[in-house]
Amino acid sequence: MATPKLSTSRKGKPMHSSVGAIIKKDDKYLLIDRVHEPFGFASLAGHIDEEETEIEAVKREVEEESGLKILSYKQVLEEEVHENKCHHGINIHYWYVFEADAFGEIKENHRETKSIGWYSKEQIKKLKLEPVWHHFFKKLKIV
Repeated sequence: MATPKLSTSRKGKPMHSSVGAIIKKDDKYLLIDRVHEPFGFASLAGHIDEEETEIEAVKREVEEESGLKILSYKQVLEEEVHENKCHHGINIHYWYVFEADAFGEIKENHRETKSIGWYSKEQIKKLKLEPVWHHFFKKLKIV
């Protein structure tokens, strides 16, 4: 398993860097229900590994979690998020969030996801979202 990129937050605390991909098709968003902490429904996302760029990471995470390949992308958010604990125990993450178009056949990865599927905005409002994704979706007016 690769090592997540570690840096220091604005407040001098340990911080990981993470990426997320918001993939939309026919007014529905591709979401996973996570196997590992942080639990809840989320867009495809994960840590940026040492020696990896955010673009390389988002492409890798999308393929690992869904089997899809990114065709095009546009960065829509970049921010330091506190109270965002991961399964490595780090509580602060610097996020790069992209809107992405992807192609291929969805393949569930049960090591990382309980389920994967397409959800409308109305359905997303009723899901138990991973807290950081509730924050991002609210900022982007998805919920």
